[in-house]
Amino acid sequence: MTESAVAYTTETPHAFAEAVARCRAALAAEGFGVLTEIDVQATLKSKLGVERDPYLILGACHPPSAHRALTAAPEAGVLLPCNVTVSVEDGRTVVRAMNPRAALALIPSPALAEVAAEVDAALRRVVAAVAA
Repeated sequence: MTESAVAYTTETPHAFAEAVARCRAALAAEGFGVLTEIDVQATLKSKLGVERDPYLILGACHPPSAHRALTAAPEAGVLLPCNVTVSVEDGRTVVRAMNPRAALALIPSPALAEVAAEVDAALRRVVAAVAA
């Protein structure tokens, strides 16, 4: 797994559909629900006529963490949900999860930093599980 300022990234040996299923299962195992799903490939095809490899954005939410974040700082809502992507890039299946520490650090709050640390650990486990 690699880490950047915005995401944790891994390649997985699994095909796209299998990686999506594993991602959903790993998110559920960590207590996340998927609130939104954006099929970027289909959207760009229908709206722009653009062909691209599969790319799916899952808007995941961990309700207890979301509640704590919104209680600490209502403006944190613009940074939710936690996005996880599964894509095919150069023939490889790639999984990314947002870096919640970086996102929530935009709002200076010790309570948010605590929530971010917990969600960070969970999303790292999700990415690792999909790579296995």
